[in-house]
Amino acid sequence: MDRIPVLQMGKFLLVTIQVDLYDRLALNLESDLVQMVNKTGARGVLIDISALSIVDSFMGRIIGNIGSMSKIMDAETVVVGIQPAVAITLVELGLELKGVSTALNVEKGMALLRRKIGSFEDTQEEEHDDNSVE
Repeated sequence: MDRIPVLQMGKFLLVTIQVDLYDRLALNLESDLVQMVNKTGARGVLIDISALSIVDSFMGRIIGNIGSMSKIMDAETVVVGIQPAVAITLVELGLELKGVSTALNVEKGMALLRRKIGSFEDTQEEEHDDNSVE
């Protein structure tokens, strides 16, 4: 059975989709990513779709689902490399990618994840400091 590779880079998972996704492959990716977030304790998921020229409503929902599930599991999701035609299609279909941030490319996406994770960890440290007894 075909699978999209999910790579771990420190606190982040990286997925580069380089083939058109048929329904079963998209569902496998969704399941694999959620399992990897759980297994690795990843704090961020970066999905590169720059090789995709078409994203249909099903794939849009899968991306949104990944973002929502990852968020529930305490991980941020960033999608990068959205082609103009894909952006137009997503807007025309009225698909909101809830729980998903976007960035122009992988470099900017990683920087965004670092900022999101860093600001979250800073907030947790402040809360921990506020609760400590001196």
